[in-house]
Amino acid sequence: MKELISFGNKRNYDDFKKQIPSIVQPLFDSIREYCLSLGENVVEDIRMHRVVFGKSIIFRWFVDVEPEIDGIIIKVQKNRREHPQTFPIKVGQEITEFKDIIQDAFQIIN
Repeated sequence: MKELISFGNKRNYDDFKKQIPSIVQPLFDSIREYCLSLGENVVEDIRMHRVVFGKSIIFRWFVDVEPEIDGIIIKVQKNRREHPQTFPIKVGQEITEFKDIIQDAFQIIN
């Protein structure tokens, strides 16, 4: 299903990854792989400065991941009527609690 979705951009993750500081890449890759592992209906949208993950073809986004110099910023949305929660994560920081928050948002978003 992921191959059928197109939001009009020509960028792929390999192109996007070139702009991520090398020290941040393992953290970013870890969050990305986790988001993609949540289900076959996860859609990845590579944008200019961030990667957004949504649910199915209607693309209800649940997490937005943006690289920084020494970490990443994730925005998590559980409901379209509420403002997303924003979490800065630094390189070396434990991410288990963020994975739980992301999974919860994936399950709740409709």
